Amino acid sequence: MKYRTTDKKKASLISGVLLTLILVSTPFLFYLYRIVPPETTEWDTIFGTVTTNGFNTVQGYIYTLFTKLTFVLLTAIWFLTSRNWWKYAILVPLTMFLFQLSGVINQNIQYIDEYDFWYSLPVILPIIFFLIYISYRLRKRRAAEAEALKEQVDEEISNIFGDNL
Repeated sequence: MKYRTTDKKKASLISGVLLTLILVSTPFLFYLYRIVPPETTEWDTIFGTVTTNGFNTVQGYIYTLFTKLTFVLLTAIWFLTSRNWWKYAILVPLTMFLFQLSGVINQNIQYIDEYDFWYSLPVILPIIFFLIYISYRLRKRRAAEAEALKEQVDEEISNIFGDNL
């Protein structure tokens, strides 16, 4: 039993350190485009050849790609680490960022951010309706619990003051 708690603490520490490293490194993703030679249409790297993919230069493509990747990464981490009931609302911007990222990667799309909202709307609307429903149910439950608690407090007050009089 002692080993299991130690293993959980160790795993928690490792995942916390990895998450911290990822979060600390995300600002550097914005500036990764600066290592790309300016005004080139093809760039040979150890990972392969990078082309403009519909952009004017490789530098512009890498800048746009890593900007979208950073937003997807940060929003996904926020969703995965959130413990609030409304965490599913984070899926709305995450869905939009994923559609924008697919627009950057897909060279057949001429305008990257123009129609992404409309394409993501069928995914976003059910999430929004589900969140409104949950909010309504929670508000209704809290009102009932608050009323029951108020009755208990009133009864306790009357018992305390009733005994003293």
